[in-house]
Amino acid sequence: MKTATTGAWGVVIALTVALALAACGRPEGNEKPPQAGDTAVARIDGRTVWASDVKREAVAQGLISEGEPLDISSDLFRRVMDEVVDQKLLAAEALKRKLDRDPVAQRRLAAARERILGDMLVESVVEKAVTPGAIRELYQEQLRLSKQSEELKARQIVVATQAEAEQVGKLLAAGASFEALAMERSTDAATRFSGGDIGGYFTLDVMPDPYVAALKDAKPGDLIGPFAVEGGWALVKVEETRQEAPITFEAARPQIVRFLTYDKVRDLLEKLRAGTKVQLLLGKTQEVPGAPREPASAPPAPPPAATATPTPATPATPTPASKAAAPATPAKK
Repeated sequence: MKTATTGAWGVVIALTVALALAACGRPEGNEKPPQAGDTAVARIDGRTVWASDVKREAVAQGLISEGEPLDISSDLFRRVMDEVVDQKLLAAEALKRKLDRDPVAQRRLAAARERILGDMLVESVVEKAVTPGAIRELYQEQLRLSKQSEELKARQIVVATQAEAEQVGKLLAAGASFEALAMERSTDAATRFSGGDIGGYFTLDVMPDPYVAALKDAKPGDLIGPFAVEGGWALVKVEETRQEAPITFEAARPQIVRFLTYDKVRDLLEKLRAGTKVQLLLGKTQEVPGAPREPASAPPAPPPAATATPTPATPATPTPASKAAAPATPAKK
């Protein structure tokens, strides 16, 4: 009996919620949705709150990105909708108290209006400029300008002294297994237990200088070394070489979109400033006695602890017309 009663209540609750949502989705009277396909999700004293209002608030809070869908049945949507309702209740109460007539409030409202109008201008300019065709065109230009390097796949053995390295070289020349000697003799913990594998395919531009100098003319099957590296002496066996694959369109697309966006916004601001008289009324900043000063450039950091594993510095983020940034360490491919 208890189970049947509980089930009946569940049906009633579900039906009530469904009717409420259905009623919520129908605008009253002749009220038209602000966007095609928009849905009414709440009403406050007869004023409709639309799904687009909630999505716009979610974008403003950084909860979703511009253009990203937001399901009206999701918990996130309902949470943001509650916040929108609260905002509208607070704003309505502020109007009742005539706070909008306060000079400070009017200046803040004017500043908010200017910020919104500026954002809308930027969005319209970017929307017209950052098109699929423009993105694809800049990607093709990037491919034309980028230089594809040769990639190597290699193994190494690192030992403490040149004499020991020469001894290992003689063993290799006599037919000893490179992988076995790497596991037995190498002092480089990062590659030793993988038979000396440096880390899949890599390009020389991400390698430390000693490796660049030693491997610049290397061919598959070459045994290079011994040569001095940080932490000892290295012998490198080149297994394979190949041309570096160009960056894919999908991988390059986010970077290209950012570049086009910043480029168009910069051009817009430069044109506006060039056609407007802007006077900065602040003088040069005066030093206040005893105030802390910005520190000068820090001295170079001391060299890291000795290690033989080639770990180049992380390169700077390239512009779309430059070569794609290589990883900090050779990534397996």
